Amino acid sequence: MHAIMLKAKLHRAEVTHAVLDYEGSCAIDGEWLDLSGIREYEQIQIYNVDNGERFTTYAISGEAGSRMISVNGAAAHKAKVGDRVIICAYAHYSEAELLNFKPRMLYMAPGNELSHTSNAIPVQVA
Repeated sequence: MHAIMLKAKLHRAEVTHAVLDYEGSCAIDGEWLDLSGIREYEQIQIYNVDNGERFTTYAISGEAGSRMISVNGAAAHKAKVGDRVIICAYAHYSEAELLNFKPRMLYMAPGNELSHTSNAIPVQVA
């Protein structure tokens, strides 16, 4: 049996560019791709915290250290510079892989400063 699980997440990153006249995709700071384990050309889901838009695209590498989140092509209609987004990648895992499964999550502070990383989401309190 296989399960689709959250592989990686960039939580509340700020959109730095929205480029309509580009081939498509989302450019993400290359250092963040490495830290999160998201691969270039991997499918990602983007959830816009500010306007509620949810859409699918793929990741491309942005300049390392740039703090870049560039929403490109048609997706540029769904996010504007300054919007806060959650970027997620999901993957299929076997039961054996799930025994040691831990997602990689990067949490952003204002200005796209990396606040901290984690591999678990705290239990939500009622």
